Amino acid sequence: MLRRLLRPLIAYLMRRGWGYIAVRDLLKRIYIEEALRYLAGPNPPTDSRVSLITGINRGEVKRLREAGPKADASATRDPMAGVNLSARVVGTWVSASAFRDATGYPLTLSLRNDGDGPSFDALLRTARVDVRARTVIEELQSAGIVERVENDQVRLLRTAYTPDEPSEKMLFLAANVGDHMRSALHNLAGTAPAFIERALFHNNMDAARLEAARPILSEMADRLLRQCNEKLLESSLGGTDMIDNLTVAGPLRRLRLGVYYYETDAGDLP
Repeated sequence: MLRRLLRPLIAYLMRRGWGYIAVRDLLKRIYIEEALRYLAGPNPPTDSRVSLITGINRGEVKRLREAGPKADASATRDPMAGVNLSARVVGTWVSASAFRDATGYPLTLSLRNDGDGPSFDALLRTARVDVRARTVIEELQSAGIVERVENDQVRLLRTAYTPDEPSEKMLFLAANVGDHMRSALHNLAGTAPAFIERALFHNNMDAARLEAARPILSEMADRLLRQCNEKLLESSLGGTDMIDNLTVAGPLRRLRLGVYYYETDAGDLP
């Protein structure tokens, strides 16, 4: 299992110039961080206790614990905050019925809430984004997601937020793959309820058929995620609830539902 999980990551890191020593040092820190979370209690665990469950010698545990996390602003700032905000706005635009026409296509929105049709301000309120409309629009414009048209209106150009910046792509990679692995390991542990973790696979498929099917599969995946988002928005906005038509009060949770696709030569087994 570890070979299959680590092989594509190690291959990528080597191409990016990350050698074994850099990965080893990072693994040490992560082992210690996870051990401290696992042993969390009224009293901090001793270095010997952390050393025992991580296999890292006590002196190294002591050194890394004393060094602690990097004390800069980025250590306490959520790097996904701006990305998640933009993705939430686009997701609400394509999923909430108030912002789609009769055919289900996203409407062109007025920048100001002037009472004549849906506005971008109303979209932000629905998406629960407490940021000025012009600031969000500038961010979406720079990403090529929206464009300004006449009469001070905004039109959606792409129905999914897919960043172009390499740094933002890496943030999505970390979040998506990290949660996918947590879901699979949760199920592996036998913890109930089980999470969705399924895949469709074919080992010998004609390349020409895949070439024709690829755009269709992509459209189907987009449609599935939009429909799921519609259902979640319907519940959170006071519509028909998904569970016995009741509004369930309780702690806030987060979720991630993903669809991925990969293809390679038939002989290139994982």
